[in-house]
Order: sequence, then structure tokens, then C-alpha cells
Amino acid sequence: MTDNRKNSRIRPDLRLIAECGILAALVFAGTELKIPTALGYMNLGDGVILLASYFIGPAAFFPAAIGSALGDLIAGYPAYIAPTFIIKGLMGLVAALVMSLSRGKKASGVLIRIAASVMAELIMVGGYFAFEMFLYGAEAAGGSVVFNLIQAGVAIVLAVPLTYAVKIKRQK
Repeated sequence: MTDNRKNSRIRPDLRLIAECGILAALVFAGTELKIPTALGYMNLGDGVILLASYFIGPAAFFPAAIGSALGDLIAGYPAYIAPTFIIKGLMGLVAALVMSLSRGKKASGVLIRIAASVMAELIMVGGYFAFEMFLYGAEAAGGSVVFNLIQAGVAIVLAVPLTYAVKIKRQK
């Protein structure tokens, strides 16, 4: 009988692709948990994006962008698909790059995670404000800022503690 332990290990790049697919599905599912607002809806997808940023690093761009854009497609907001892809993808990327500074640091780790989350959510709020200002005008765009800030706050409050609570064992 041969030893298949070496052959049973998944290559790291294939593992990352699989993780991106699973996280894209979770971002989509979080996006589908909707709270209607005057100009659209709030959702929990941002929390999943922040978690993905912490766990898979800059590759979080892809599940953030794909899962969120699919949410807009299914929800019937075709005008938002491309901006959402860019905005949410940048959220995942920026949060991951900033969070990478906290690796191995205990004291400042939580502060860096909060800073990364705040920076990512500011990209979301500013990105949608700019897009909606172009689409609807400044008054309507300003009306969605409050809802986007609430969504951002909920995402940060959920995601930062979960980066400590959820442990993903990475095989090297």
C-alpha cells in the first residue's frame, strides 16, 4: 500500500481559489440578508468582506467583488453591478493590505483591524456617494450616506471580533 498523504494535500493556489469561491458565496448570502432603504438596501455582506480580507489577504478582492456584484444582479440593480464590483473589490483589497500589518502583533492588532475596517468602509460610503451623485444628483446621494454608514458600522462591529473568534487553520 502506498502512502497518499503527500498526494492528498491540496496545492496552495487551488486552496485559495476554493476559499475565494466559498467566500464569494458567503458575501452573496450576506448581501441577500437585506434591510430596505429609500435608495436600495443595507446588508451584512460587508462583514463577510472584512472577514475575508483578514483570512485570505489581498485575494479578498475577488470574493468581495464577485459576491457583491452578484447580489446586485439578483436584486435587480443592474446599474450598480459594475460600480459594486469595483467598490467592494477595493474594500476587500485595502482592508487586507492594512490588516496584513497586524500579523504577529498582539497589542496593536485590534487597532489595525479596526483601522482597516474603517478605511474599507469609507471606500464603500465614498464610492457609492460618488456613483449615486452621478446617477441621481447630490441630494439623493447624500440621503444614502446615512444608511451606508449604518451598514458600515454594523459590519465593523460584527467582523472585528469575529477575526479573533473564528480560527482558520492554514496548511503550509
